Amino acid sequence: MDRFLMLPDATALADLRTYLARADRIDRASVRLIAGGGVLAVYTAVLHPGGLLDETPTVLGLRTVRIRVDQVLDAVVPIASLVARLDSAVPDPEDGTVLIGIPAEVATVTWAGVAPPRAGWQPVDSADAGTLQDVAKAGIVEVAELLPADAGEAIVRRVRAEVWGRPIPSVEHVPAGAAFAAHSLGFLGEADEEIPVFETGPWTRLSALRGHVLVKRRGWSLQG
Repeated sequence: MDRFLMLPDATALADLRTYLARADRIDRASVRLIAGGGVLAVYTAVLHPGGLLDETPTVLGLRTVRIRVDQVLDAVVPIASLVARLDSAVPDPEDGTVLIGIPAEVATVTWAGVAPPRAGWQPVDSADAGTLQDVAKAGIVEVAELLPADAGEAIVRRVRAEVWGRPIPSVEHVPAGAAFAAHSLGFLGEADEEIPVFETGPWTRLSALRGHVLVKRRGWSLQG
């Protein structure tokens, strides 16, 4: 398994740095890197349950970046460490490629235990960016209003589960947390952009032009 990544140019470096900086503001934890076939899939957690009784949905962000075709990698590393390496990276003066070393891995990230499938997705619905933006902004305001200044972790998780676990009225089986992820990670473009929704097994995916949001339904959550 490779211990470095070869990005094609400074544009790919800037794109990855921007995405991870946004993800770091949401959850200063870890990022999963899966590379193969000339593509790097970068997964970050926006929401995830903290235990068996936590009803917070698992919501992940995904950006893909081109890399050298022969590179293979599957690693979970601290976001802060990877961002620091991106910040110090310098493009090669001859061909513009950027070499990024992989930080030491972490092994206690529950949400990274199962990667979303790459195939088998079926279109089931669509959502417009404007609706997702409105749902995300309203939820952010509601969470801020419901949380006291000295809220403990248990209260924070309960409020976030309640607000972000609600379904988006106009999109079947998609929680408001998916809108929060798309907004916070900078995936939403013009208000009239139609974002297709796909499903496979327990996973739902919203695929905007700027990135993907993946939602994993809890084992007990069955569609009617």
